[in-house]
Order: sequence, then C-alpha cells, then structure tokens
Amino acid sequence: METRVITIDGAGLGPRLEALAEILVGSVAGGAAIGFMAPLAETEARRFWAEDVRAEIEAGRRVLFGAERAGRLLGTVQLVTAMPPNQPHRCEIAKMMVHPAARRQGIGRQLMTAALGHARGLGRTLVTLDTRSGDAAAPLYASVGFEVAGEIPDFAWDPDGRARHATTYMYRRL
Repeated sequence: METRVITIDGAGLGPRLEALAEILVGSVAGGAAIGFMAPLAETEARRFWAEDVRAEIEAGRRVLFGAERAGRLLGTVQLVTAMPPNQPHRCEIAKMMVHPAARRQGIGRQLMTAALGHARGLGRTLVTLDTRSGDAAAPLYASVGFEVAGEIPDFAWDPDGRARHATTYMYRRL
C-alpha cells in the first residue's frame, strides 16, 4: 500500500486527534526526545495537538504534515514558519515522529521531503532542526542533506528522567 503525505489544517486535526495522540504517546514511550516526559498521558497528548499545535497552525505559524497509509495516520512532522523579523529566510523542523510500529519504512524520509519542499515553496533558503545527539533519526536527517552545526551538552532530560542528553543542531540550505 502507498503512503501519502498530506498537510493537516486546523479542521483536519480534529478527526485525526486520537491517531496523533497515539503516535505522540508511543514515541515518548519508545524514548523519543521530543519535549515530553514519560509516561505521557493520552489526555496531555490530545491537549497538545488540540490546543498548542492547532493554535499555531490556525495562526499560520506552522504547517503540520501527516503520513497516511490506508487511511491510517502513521507519522507527522511540523514545519515552523514563524521566525523573528531578522530571519525571514529560515524555517525549523519540529516534532518529527513515526508510529513505533511503522518505523524503518521510509515514512520519515517522505515527511522530511514534504516539509523541505514546502519550505522551498515559501522561498525559504535555510531549514534548521535539533535532535538528541546520537539519536536514531540523525542519519535520516543527514541523508536528506542536513549538516551538523554543533552540539550543546546536557541540553534536556531523556524522557525517562534518568539522564540529560546533548542536543545536536543541524541545518540544510535549500
């Protein structure tokens, strides 16, 4: 079956809320360092999507991409387009997630390709992201053209709260 990447607007978020929460909860449970601590309650995951992300989408400050196969949402990535006045040429990648059961199937690459294409379509010439140093996603980011800018030690706690990890900042010119 074919996986297709779609843009999810504020109205399209509602019908996908449960799937989005499932991807977020599963990702955090699997150790993803995406700003949440484990265990992440489904109610908090739903609130994040329904309130935080929806507000940013509806305000035009970010774009949410979803990867669907046979009507099932399998992954998401966000492109933050609202930048300070001195950075109108730049976007940021945020919260790249693929459902744990759907990993290693090229979904992350499809999501990143869509986000980068959208940034290019907006006339942006630079895209940045940060990722836990040594994270499984780092080779994916490198394979779609991101380069390492630097690393900050002890940047954030791992989702299990046992240790802090370094974060690697990456960039890609378009």
